[in-house]
Amino acid sequence: MKLSQYNYPFSPDMLAKYPTENRDESRLMIVHRDTGEIEHRIFKDVIDYFDENDVFIFNNTKVFPARLYGNKEKTGAEIEIFLLRELNRDLRLWDVLVDPARKIRIGNKLYFGDDDLLVAEVIDNTTSRGRTLRFLFDGSYEEFKATLYKMGETPLPKWVREKVEPIDDERYQTIFAKHEGAVAAPTAGLHFSKHLLKRMEIKGIQTAEITLHVGLGNFRTVDVEDLTKHKMDSEQIFIPEDAAQTVNHAKEKGRRVCAVGTTVMRTIESSVSTEGFLKPYEGWTNKFIFCPYEFSVADSMISNFHLPYSTQLMMVAAFGGYDTVMNAYKVAKEEKYRFGTYGDAMLII
Repeated sequence: MKLSQYNYPFSPDMLAKYPTENRDESRLMIVHRDTGEIEHRIFKDVIDYFDENDVFIFNNTKVFPARLYGNKEKTGAEIEIFLLRELNRDLRLWDVLVDPARKIRIGNKLYFGDDDLLVAEVIDNTTSRGRTLRFLFDGSYEEFKATLYKMGETPLPKWVREKVEPIDDERYQTIFAKHEGAVAAPTAGLHFSKHLLKRMEIKGIQTAEITLHVGLGNFRTVDVEDLTKHKMDSEQIFIPEDAAQTVNHAKEKGRRVCAVGTTVMRTIESSVSTEGFLKPYEGWTNKFIFCPYEFSVADSMISNFHLPYSTQLMMVAAFGGYDTVMNAYKVAKEEKYRFGTYGDAMLII
């Protein structure tokens, strides 16, 4: 498969700028892999396609306020920092993206907040946009982290909306978010409400939770036509023993296993036994899934409608079948489904 095969007629007005009033009332397209049949439902109807002892796998990562605004020393030039990963707790070292990056050099000091509450020193250049910062802070680690997060902003993608609003603090987070570490939300999980989870529980549908801390590599532009030459950035994943047991028990009993989102699918496909069962794992993955690919664990998946050329679209097409999924996207545009982070959803079964 080539990069150019993952284009489709797209315009920015297809993107949802705000979530639906209720999480579980976005639209839901049902795509049947075997026939290509398409149904149009509301998301809370997803429960109609699953039975007792089927399993949904959720990503319980939690988004942290990763975007900060500050100023460069001497010039006072405005800069934007995107926190990517804490490198060293004791030394207050973080990997970040800087915008604009071209004038930020090793040794520069950056100031954040009123009265320069936080100061950081650039100690390394890692990529054209990336830097390593050492935050200069005299208080305890807990005080430092509280200060950093208080000054940070919800990292809503700017192609959704330039201005972050109070609604985003709640809605750009799944209701099952537990483990902090993501710079972007696992968007397929945003559709689940407490009421829907309760209905699933009453019906006897099982849930399992894994963790993938979503990094910006998940959204890195693919700039090679030959997809075998694209390298994904590594992201940290955790597959606990109890999640693996729940999933494997369902598989043994012939029950349906649904991956909620591309981050879940990438995680579970990163730790599979030779018999096709899920293995507990703690570490990193840079798995890149595109056609053709034989999936081992899940036999259904939920996904939002992704942008052209994105690695997420490539994975969904690999799971649902290239022609079937690209036709579904054509139908989605005709039927005015909402695309992107706050958009509508697709269930592939």
